[in-house]
Amino acid sequence: MKLDPFYLIVDRASWLPRLLPQGVKLVQLRAKDLEEPELRQEIATARQVCERYGAQLIVNDYWQLAIEEGCDFVHLGQEDLAAADVPAIRRAGLKLGISTHDEAELEAALLARPDYVALGPVYPTILKKMRWAPQGLERVSQWKARVGDVPLVGIGGLTIERAPGVLQAGADSVAVVTDVLLNDNPERRAREWVLATRELA
Repeated sequence: MKLDPFYLIVDRASWLPRLLPQGVKLVQLRAKDLEEPELRQEIATARQVCERYGAQLIVNDYWQLAIEEGCDFVHLGQEDLAAADVPAIRRAGLKLGISTHDEAELEAALLARPDYVALGPVYPTILKKMRWAPQGLERVSQWKARVGDVPLVGIGGLTIERAPGVLQAGADSVAVVTDVLLNDNPERRAREWVLATRELA
């Protein structure tokens, strides 16, 4: 499997009509703090918009809803992985991405035979408090050597200026949240990311 080199993460489906027209082809919906009816609507809307623009949607955490809403890709953190029914995810035909932060988590992820592994934070991040120190580029290279043909996603504190180093270190894709969503012009910034990563891929 090959991932697009630019992996955008958004917290609401309402971002997608603004950002997908900029050429974004890989997006994760990471919606938090919503009740199930709202979550279901967010996922359904995101799926419809992604289909319209030919983009791959990855649903964060909510694998049951992803199955029920006809999605084809889910991303799980380690706690969610431990609680998830991975065979059910596979039976439904969904692809699976898994977050990792240390050796033990990488082992757990690889046992689930993921379609990609994410490593973070590569750099300091403002998105959420992390108990892990920044991993750095050397860890990216180590993880890629461990996962082999499984695509590796680098996440955490990434900017366009840092992206070449992460991709050259072995990541197949770079995941971005705040550098786009908190930018004064998210549409322009998403387009800049698309152009920059296409050149590096």
